[in-house]
Amino acid sequence: TPAFATMLSSSDFASASWELVIQVDHPNEEEQKDVTLRVSGDLHIGGVMLKLVEQINIAQDWSDFALWWEQKHCWLLKTHWTLDKCGVQADAKLLFTPQHKMLRLRLPNVKTVRLRVSFSAVVFRAVSDICRALNYTFMSPEALADMYQPRSLVDKAKLNAGWLDSSRSLMEQGIQEDEQLLLRFKYYTFFDLNPKYDAVRINQLYEQARWAILLEEIDCTEEEMLIFAALQYHISKLSLSTEIQDFTNESEVDEVEAALSNLEVTLEGGKADNTLEDITDIPKLADNLRLFRPKKLILKAFKQYWFVFKDTSIAYFKNKELEQGEPVEKLNLRGCEVVPDVNVAGRKFGIKLLIPVADGMNEVYLRCDHVSKATKMESQYAQWMAACILASKGKTMADSSYQPEVLNILSFLRMKNRNSASQVASGLENMDMNPECFVSPRCAKKHKSKQLAARILEAHQNVAQMPLVEAKLQFIQAWQSLPEFGLTYYLVRFKGSKKDDILGVSYNRLIRIDAATGIPITTWRFTNMKQWNVNWEIRQVAIEFDQNVSIAFTCLSADCKVVHEYIGGYIFLSTRSKDQNETLDEDLFHKLTGGQE
Repeated sequence: TPAFATMLSSSDFASASWELVIQVDHPNEEEQKDVTLRVSGDLHIGGVMLKLVEQINIAQDWSDFALWWEQKHCWLLKTHWTLDKCGVQADAKLLFTPQHKMLRLRLPNVKTVRLRVSFSAVVFRAVSDICRALNYTFMSPEALADMYQPRSLVDKAKLNAGWLDSSRSLMEQGIQEDEQLLLRFKYYTFFDLNPKYDAVRINQLYEQARWAILLEEIDCTEEEMLIFAALQYHISKLSLSTEIQDFTNESEVDEVEAALSNLEVTLEGGKADNTLEDITDIPKLADNLRLFRPKKLILKAFKQYWFVFKDTSIAYFKNKELEQGEPVEKLNLRGCEVVPDVNVAGRKFGIKLLIPVADGMNEVYLRCDHVSKATKMESQYAQWMAACILASKGKTMADSSYQPEVLNILSFLRMKNRNSASQVASGLENMDMNPECFVSPRCAKKHKSKQLAARILEAHQNVAQMPLVEAKLQFIQAWQSLPEFGLTYYLVRFKGSKKDDILGVSYNRLIRIDAATGIPITTWRFTNMKQWNVNWEIRQVAIEFDQNVSIAFTCLSADCKVVHEYIGGYIFLSTRSKDQNETLDEDLFHKLTGGQE
């Protein structure tokens, strides 16, 4: 069969081609210049850029330049696609511009830096590159009065409206060159923080936690505020010192290991280091505690019972002798909210449990019983609190994280136990701090400066020997122990409801909260989620759970895509292991968070 070739005359080619005007964003020119090219629909994007560079005729590195389509608000990055396939016609407004541009980033320590950032990569990848570039330590600023401080859950919900879409580029979301953005940790799921590898991340987390405390983005008691202040003061002193101790010192590691191994955990077999643990035998706690259930028109009265904690449930009996019989009640803590109810100075060690039931939340208070030894009450509280925290996540006391959790709680209680040492008085004579820098403005207004400094120095005695990185880790752990930690709030309207509610999104659950009172109404665990989807036309999120439970809501304080990305992001993080060498599965992240708009 003969081969045929088609030949076009110059007039035929002219009729099949058209003029395309492209603006060139040349970095050395003050104004953008227009360049007119004659192209045809079958010319690919790479060919357009090649013709453009030849016509500009300026010798320089053009490798970072790409075409931005103004009307469609998108990059033309697939250089092998033709103009016809992209849909580009003569009326298209194209800009030939660098993909990397300068951006001002306000960091967790409230300082601003200028970095060269990719405006064409999706935000997920751009942020990854930014975090790799930020390899430095942060400093303590003093200005607080002019910064925004949320006063209610609705105010806190407003803070979460501005998160960028991780699956789109900066340019696609209208971000301009040299604009200022806030860089923050979005998801509150942190893998094991190792001082050897995570110095930058620990610094950033400390700064974000610090400002969340100072600006009252998360609530804490005055006693806890003073602990945070003491740690900040200690960290600021060490940061300025040239003789910073290394947290990875072998003797310190040995001390931590010794503390873990010597930690007294009163289980059925006595001390843990005396017997070989049988991993098939789930440990249990058994002791006298006091219980209270809030009821209207009834004063708060606690009643003593014999409590037994095993697996993820608590059963209580009228007394120890009746333990083998039927309990008064059995509480399943899987999926519950666990809130500390502690006042160390007042010798109050309590646990507030909000247990999900069909029509809302069952509220129960436990109080550690009065015992003869003062130190025993702290130990009792730490063991039961740690067991409750693990049970809420579906874990038992056989889990390897139980003893470290007990140790963290005890460590935090010891910091709260203020020691009135003689050094405090002498320290005031040579005070080298401005105490208002370390507490929220509202806390600072309650005390005279000298009085506040005395209380911070008093609390500082409990942390004065901590190395720098350990102090930052302790601050992060104390932040994580606060009841509101990890909750991101949104103002929503649930389907079928006539009033607005607050939706709290955490790493493992969703919480419906009364917007007026701040009281949790219902909790839904991600582990019970069957599926979720978004109706992009009416901007409604719908979620199905086990046992034929389904919810739907529209988001009022932010776009529903923001909430959708939070849910998908936490589910993505739950699939990751703690292996340092694990490759980040970016495709899976976008599959879970990207949506189908």
